[in-house]
Amino acid sequence: MKTIHTLIIITGLLSGVAMADTVNFDDAKAGALPRGWKSAVTGSGSAKWSIEQDNSAPSKPNVLKQSGVGTFPICIYESAKLKDGFVEVKLKPIAGKEDQAGGVIWRAKDSNNYYIARANALENNVVLYKTVNGKRSPLDIVGRKGGYGVKETVASGQWHTLRVEFAGNKFSLLFNGKKLFDVEDITFTEAGKIGVWTKADSVTLFDNFSYGSK
Repeated sequence: MKTIHTLIIITGLLSGVAMADTVNFDDAKAGALPRGWKSAVTGSGSAKWSIEQDNSAPSKPNVLKQSGVGTFPICIYESAKLKDGFVEVKLKPIAGKEDQAGGVIWRAKDSNNYYIARANALENNVVLYKTVNGKRSPLDIVGRKGGYGVKETVASGQWHTLRVEFAGNKFSLLFNGKKLFDVEDITFTEAGKIGVWTKADSVTLFDNFSYGSK
């Protein structure tokens, strides 16, 4: 598994300079869980995370694939712990009758407590949630009370970029390079693990998992 270290300028919520790391899975062993990652499920069911070759990968040849069925399959990157910073991933939903979703998690205490932002190809929307003791709840967008994320085209079978920037109680969600909304919440304030997420029977590919601290 290859990790690329780059010095980047983070704009918007996290204006400033930070060191960013990217995991592209290209040196990982095919058919297995990549080193430094932990498979888990929030709720019931069985996750199946594995490294697979994919010719469409943004960074060839490998991707991280989830093909199990569970309430919320997650894969936690155990080598990093962030309080303020960003998490970004390229994701491609490819199958699923109940859902075709993929997302990122941050400030995770364990498999039942974390923030999560996800895009869903069957619903064509992007939503930011908190999961507390295994129960997932959508968070209100700044300037709007109630509702459920935002409508956004999430094409199945195509690669998308999902990014969350977080500092203190403020989170900004970006999809395919476009900022969609801000959220404020104080449920999880300490540094926590990061990772990727799917739902139900979603078969989703992930590549170029990037993160950095403020």
